Amino acid sequence: MQLKFFTIPLYAGEAEADLNKFLRSVKVIDIRRELVMTSESACWSICVLYMPHAGTHPAAEFSASAQAKTFSGKGRIDYREVLPPEEFALFSELRNIRKQIAEADSVPPYVVFTDAELAEIVRAHECTPQSLIKIKGIGANKVEKYGIRFCEMALPIFYPEIAVTATDEESGSPF
Repeated sequence: MQLKFFTIPLYAGEAEADLNKFLRSVKVIDIRRELVMTSESACWSICVLYMPHAGTHPAAEFSASAQAKTFSGKGRIDYREVLPPEEFALFSELRNIRKQIAEADSVPPYVVFTDAELAEIVRAHECTPQSLIKIKGIGANKVEKYGIRFCEMALPIFYPEIAVTATDEESGSPF
């Protein structure tokens, strides 16, 4: 999630149009507004908490062609467009780990973690049970059932410089 701030004079149509264009280009999470008055003028101070749509920079124009690239006909997100190249490479590796776990448990991959959850793991730049539980859609049961195994398998990806030597005596897990 990101923040963007706007200052809109009370009687200025162009700034309002810019705000509206921006709001149409992102997934808005929350908006806070405050009327700011000075002795010489008044304006609205607006803070927008948002998630950028795929393939766009928040400040960039959001055209119909960009929207078409972002979502397929079924409303699916193309994470190659959403994530920077280095994060997409990590995302792809995590999808492979998710697939291995799903096949071992005979469940569809989205049961282990959805693509959105994987993207949040990538954005968090860490994979621990404690970091997983902070992600929307991942609860204690999912962490217990899949998360610990997932983090163990992802350890070399997130922490290649760390040689794991200490493990939990009961489970053999570093977590």
